Amino acid sequence: MKRIRRLGRHSRLLVQVLFTALTNGYLLGFARGRIYQGESKQICVPGLNCYSCPGAVASCPIGSLQAVLGSRNYRFSFYVIGFLMIVGSLMGRVVCGWLCPFGLAQDLLHKIPFVKKIRKVPFDKQLRYLKYVILAVFVVALPLFLVNVAGEGTPWFCKLICPAGTLLAGIPLVSMNPALQAAVGFLFGWKIFLLILVVLLSVMIYRPFCKYLCPLGAIYGIFNRFSLYRYEVDEEKCTKCGLCQQKCEMDVKVFETPNSAECIRCGKCIKVCPQQAIHTTLQRSRNCKKERC
Repeated sequence: MKRIRRLGRHSRLLVQVLFTALTNGYLLGFARGRIYQGESKQICVPGLNCYSCPGAVASCPIGSLQAVLGSRNYRFSFYVIGFLMIVGSLMGRVVCGWLCPFGLAQDLLHKIPFVKKIRKVPFDKQLRYLKYVILAVFVVALPLFLVNVAGEGTPWFCKLICPAGTLLAGIPLVSMNPALQAAVGFLFGWKIFLLILVVLLSVMIYRPFCKYLCPLGAIYGIFNRFSLYRYEVDEEKCTKCGLCQQKCEMDVKVFETPNSAECIRCGKCIKVCPQQAIHTTLQRSRNCKKERC
């Protein structure tokens, strides 16, 4: 019974680990230092999952979106846009909290003890809009309009910013390929610097990349209010004690905005609520069936 309770407490971590292993489980790729190029690479997974990761068996939606926008033959992808809309409308930022490999990496880094944790960053509210700027500029505008003589754009977010790509793809590939080691220059050094910065910040600040930089989180956050899976607050039970916000590491006022674009659906607010006033639409559906409403 105790083991079952422990598994329940760590259910999100287990899902994160299993999904990361499932989507990045091509071990031969890591052993050989080569990118897997099987048929499944034509499929996107919900989270930030770098195409160039040697173990990745599927593609990242942000990388795929940039590739399509930057192509001289295509300007709109019904598959990628449709995929993001379907996943977003079903789950919203559940993807960020449960299914993103780089989200898992940040969670684990934040568990490192003996380091002072920073709850509130100066200009936090303003900085959270930065991910929308990155989405608009580096993911959409630059690949679409800044093209070479052949009419092709560059995946600028992947090339200049994405620390997930550096961690899961850049470092493994460079470490296993002498030719790449000889070719690395300023750009790779810049990406390593950004990764180190995000890693150090992740130890002190909960999920800084998700809060301030991730364009995929920006997309899914837009759907949080409208997704089928949402949080709801029972106004009759809620006393507005603020415990939900205190427990929320994304600093969401759950009792006021349970479906904030910043909420990653970790479920901690539900567990801590003394009045059991917070529930999901899935829980409501189950309760409705029990009561035959």
